[in-house]
Order: sequence, then structure tokens, then C-alpha cells
Amino acid sequence: MLAKLKEGRDRLHGEQRALQGTLKIAAPSDLGRNILLPLLTAFRESHPKLVLRLSLSDQVSDVFRDPVDIAFRYGMNEGATYVALPLAPDNRRVLVASPDYLRRHGRPASLDDLLTHQCLPYVLGGRVHDRWSFPIAGTRRQITVKGTLMCDDAEIARRWALDGRGIAYKSWLDVCDDVEEGRLELLLPDQPGEPAPLNLVCPHRRQFSPAVRYLHAALLDPLMAMSARMRKL
Repeated sequence: MLAKLKEGRDRLHGEQRALQGTLKIAAPSDLGRNILLPLLTAFRESHPKLVLRLSLSDQVSDVFRDPVDIAFRYGMNEGATYVALPLAPDNRRVLVASPDYLRRHGRPASLDDLLTHQCLPYVLGGRVHDRWSFPIAGTRRQITVKGTLMCDDAEIARRWALDGRGIAYKSWLDVCDDVEEGRLELLLPDQPGEPAPLNLVCPHRRQFSPAVRYLHAALLDPLMAMSARMRKL
């Protein structure tokens, strides 16, 4: 038994050391720059024969047609034809604004108050997503917000929020450091935001190469820990 355990351990370490080739990754803009970048860099340094090719865009990658091996994707995947490995299943969207914005414009006390505030809708596929959804008592309520600043890059929406330009509705993973360090404040903390689980996706299970498996394992604990920090606030 000891011999078999040693053989399995040696095979596992050998597989790790042998990671090589090119792994093409697509990720959302804000998440990629501010959260994934240091994690991916550290992973690559642990596997010197591996080449990472990272593409950042808020346009949703088609893992069947685009030249990528795997993609990081927010949202529920009911009915999806791809395979998803969960990374932060409990992640949600949160309403945030800077202390400066709240001093100048006041703090919303309800979802209806969002109608009187400057908000930061995002643009995807040429469409303005100005209807923000919130789960309430088993149903979904939509609030149509207004704003004079909008962009198809989620990183820009975050920067505008930091600069006091309006209220943003962002993934907790994207803004958790800003909230904990006081650059942004959570609004309506008792109102749950829309679920935004983060998954690592690829077209087929047979594409779960050793590099994909070890990358998922390397990212799972830190991203789960970041997601859990919201419950401690």
C-alpha cells in the first residue's frame, strides 16, 4: 500500500512538473486585471514550461468558436452546452458608490431611490444594460436606472465609481478590496444582489487537460475565500 501511495504521489508531482504547451484563456476585463492577473502569473511561474495567453474583454467568449481553451464566466449556466468548473458559486452583484458620491448625493434607502441617482449602466453587444435585477421573496424585481456615463468595459465603470461619478452594480469579486479598504461603500446591504457565480468553462470534458485541472485547483481556494468575505461584512 505504501508503495502504491508513493507511486501515485510521484506520478502526480511528475504531471505537475510536466505541464507545458500553450493555455489560451479569456476573462472579463475587471476580474482579469485586478483579481486573476497575480494568480495566473504565480501559477505560470510554478510551471516554467507552460505558456499562458490571456485575452481580456467583457464580450462573452464563445468557447466553441473563439481561439481559447478556457474562459472565466460570470452567471448561471442552466441549459449551457459547455462544461463549467465552479470557482465562486456564492458570488453576487452588489451596489457600491464612493464616499465622495454619497456625501454629495445622499445614500439610497431603497431600490426605488436608485431612480433619482446617477448610475453607471454597462454596455454589452451594443445594448445598454440599464435594468438592474434583484431577487425579492422568490421573484425578481427590475429597476431601470439612468446614467450619463456608460461603457462596454467593466473596469471603466469601476473607475468611474471610485471617482465619485455614480452608483455601480458590480460583482463582489470585482470590488471587495475597494469596499474593505474604504474606497467604495456597500449600499442597501440587506438587499441581496443578483447571483453572479464565477465558473471556469470549456467546450468539452475531454479538454480538461492537466494544465486546466491544476489551474482550477490553484484558483479555487483564493476565489472562494474572496467570495466568502462578503458574509463577514
